[in-house]
Amino acid sequence: MSDYVAAPARLGETELSDGRQLGWAEWGPADGVPVLLSPGAATSRWLGLGGKAPESLGVRLVSVDRPGLGASTPNPGRTFSDFAEDIRRFVELQGWERPAMVGNSQGTPFALACAESGVIGALAVVSGADEVAAPEFAETLPPGLAGLIERVRDDPDGARALFEGFSADAMWDMVMAASPESDLAVYQEPGFAAAYRRALDEAFAQGTAGYATDTVLAMGRWPIDLSAITVPVDLWYGEQDSSHSPDLGATLASRIPGARRHVVADIGGGVLWTHTEEILGTLLERQVSGR
Repeated sequence: MSDYVAAPARLGETELSDGRQLGWAEWGPADGVPVLLSPGAATSRWLGLGGKAPESLGVRLVSVDRPGLGASTPNPGRTFSDFAEDIRRFVELQGWERPAMVGNSQGTPFALACAESGVIGALAVVSGADEVAAPEFAETLPPGLAGLIERVRDDPDGARALFEGFSADAMWDMVMAASPESDLAVYQEPGFAAAYRRALDEAFAQGTAGYATDTVLAMGRWPIDLSAITVPVDLWYGEQDSSHSPDLGATLASRIPGARRHVVADIGGGVLWTHTEEILGTLLERQVSGR
């Protein structure tokens, strides 16, 4: 048992009109307020958030695997807008109307695509991967990251092949090496570590192509009109986070009309799990108010 995560209450797969399956996991009451989760890099439906928070808040939290990850059928050549359309179909099949969504880490641009397309009614970006290929950051990025961005731009197939060399173990090691002590206290807690490792293992169960596609898309320019987003958006970053955004989402927030940015002390990328109730509670309030 962990204070930060719990095992899914329900698991399943939903068939789309083209025959592909979307894998998903749920936490909280089956009749709760639906909130979608666009999970972080190389994680599958198995990693939830907040331990008992979804149950206590009456939230039906639904994490959906992106194509090629976990239990979702691959969709070669997919785009951000393709993912938004998949979520639109998924939402329609559930009989929901514009549920709220949480976008974490590398799941952020996919969630923003859903916001732009009007599929969701409110969004919480948590430790959001930023559009690091945007010109605003060209002079501020470390050389290694700048080199990767150039490779994605100039040789996307070569970049994809590079990312296909990753594994669950490599991802675990990379995250542990880049995390501050405040995050490691979360990630290395036995219950969380077991859930995280299972989510990584399942994410790579079909191979590495799904993760590689996600990463090429996320590290390139985003064909998303952030200025066209009309739903409420909150951005949450831990002040010790040095991995997800060069400026803890300040530039990203300025590009989204009405977006609110929250910077939380004494934590980094683990803020999703240490401040779950505050994040979900704020998201529900914004969903209801519409502003």
